[in-house]
Amino acid sequence: MTLPLHEGAVEPADEQPRVVIRQRFIGHVVHVSGSRAIAVLNSPVLPAANRQAPRVQIGALLKISTPTSDVMGLVTGVSTPMPGAEAPSEEIALVELELVGEITQKDGTRFRVGVSNPPTLGDPLMSADHDDLARVFAPEKVATIEIGNLYQDPSIAARLKVDDLLSKHFIIVGSTGSGKSCALAGILQRVIDDHQHAHIVLMDIHNEYHAAFDNLVERITLNSFSLPFWLLNFQELAAALTTNDEHRDAEAEVLGEGVVAAKKRYIDGTMGRYRKAGETTHLSVETPTPFRLADVIAYIDEQLGSLDRTQNTLPCRKLRARIETMIADQRYNFMFGSLTVQDTMSDILGRLFRIPGDGKPITVIDLSVVPPEILDVVISLISRLAFDVGIWSKGRVPILLVCEEAHRYAPAVDRGQFLPTRQALARIAKEGRKYGISLALVTQRPSELDSTILSQCSTMIALRLSSKRDQEVMRASAHEGMMDLLEFLPLLGDREAIIMGQGASMPMRVIFGELNSRTIPRTLNAGFSKSWKAPNMDRTELENLVSRWRQSGREKAERTSVSQS
Repeated sequence: MTLPLHEGAVEPADEQPRVVIRQRFIGHVVHVSGSRAIAVLNSPVLPAANRQAPRVQIGALLKISTPTSDVMGLVTGVSTPMPGAEAPSEEIALVELELVGEITQKDGTRFRVGVSNPPTLGDPLMSADHDDLARVFAPEKVATIEIGNLYQDPSIAARLKVDDLLSKHFIIVGSTGSGKSCALAGILQRVIDDHQHAHIVLMDIHNEYHAAFDNLVERITLNSFSLPFWLLNFQELAAALTTNDEHRDAEAEVLGEGVVAAKKRYIDGTMGRYRKAGETTHLSVETPTPFRLADVIAYIDEQLGSLDRTQNTLPCRKLRARIETMIADQRYNFMFGSLTVQDTMSDILGRLFRIPGDGKPITVIDLSVVPPEILDVVISLISRLAFDVGIWSKGRVPILLVCEEAHRYAPAVDRGQFLPTRQALARIAKEGRKYGISLALVTQRPSELDSTILSQCSTMIALRLSSKRDQEVMRASAHEGMMDLLEFLPLLGDREAIIMGQGASMPMRVIFGELNSRTIPRTLNAGFSKSWKAPNMDRTELENLVSRWRQSGREKAERTSVSQS
């Protein structure tokens, strides 16, 4: 239910009337409890036909005038306790407010969060005018980005505080089609417009963001970029190479021994001539040094051929078969396809995290072609490398890691194959701020996202959410006083969002700005109604598709072979 203000002002326009928000005395306080207040509107409800009058709506900002300050409050509910069908002019109209901050006489025009001088009974309720909204939602002396306009007053820019938004993690949620991808692209575009030396890594699950950032993006496809297996830590390597059955622990034990042996052999072969007499190299399974899978296989063969090995040989044989399968499968060429090993760690880190940026502050990694059974390992590796860069640089290289479809690889339900990824992201969520590593999560199912990771997001950008379960999760993550505001989530229109948390001056309902047609995240499907008007593909085109499908892995293998020769 929405109620018109006692007074409003409308300026004529050429095409459509534009509501001009001016300060008006509209009611008085009748109840205060903690951070909540209730006020009674002064006048009877205006006739519904008066469509041009400003209205008190959920999420609107009003203010209560006290002797020492103007206390700002968000409307969380409106009601008429005793509706009168015969005499609506005599109805009592109540407005429920969540008190969020104040403008004190001491501070002049500066808004601050928190209320040191709470209102009391009889204090007048005022509508917030244009200047009030500007003071609250456009903070001075703070680095901000403009992402759209306030729903309450479209002439006021909606701004997010850059440092609080990025350094303390944020999440974008919304049902399919609500505008999550465009919201994310708009925010990142504004960030890199003002910060040409940013370090942003976007893990693109559906290959839709490569055109969203013009020439400022470094696009990485795994057909032309290698994430070598030797960069994996042992947990990630075991997740990729061991089977998920009763032999897993035994396979992992053999794998660990084989990796250490292979690393020693690589070090002895590449650095042995530089080692001083008597100098020893201390290696563990987690030492970040290259090694060859061929040496791991050789170690397994040695164990299989050992006469004094009394253990069951099945784990060794299964592990060997798994490693050989990964090497031979063209889908895994980006990780396991190289026959020789070179220490390219600096090159890999430089391109992934834009060090130096070379005019391209954002990396978009196309993960749409990564096999599902290894997707979590790839994401775990990238996330862990980002965290390690933060640690070893002592926070000199702030990195924003953007996770699309985050619920897919950091789920709330405990699944063994997702453990490395969940741990890598949870570590960033809990400790990343110390080292300048931050997360931006995007999901349509917050109820399926790991609760530990979700709870660490200090800014929430919520677009339309239809699922009751998802709405309940978001309400559980919000401040108690803002729960009523989130009840509005199913009714938000496209490009509309409710933003709350440390990245915003205060909770606000916004309309995101429209993106340039050239920088809208792309969807590969043009739509059924359009695509089915004419034939889509003939047999020759289908055969070409299959050929390209098969050839993609062969071309990578050939490039690897040429580079080795």
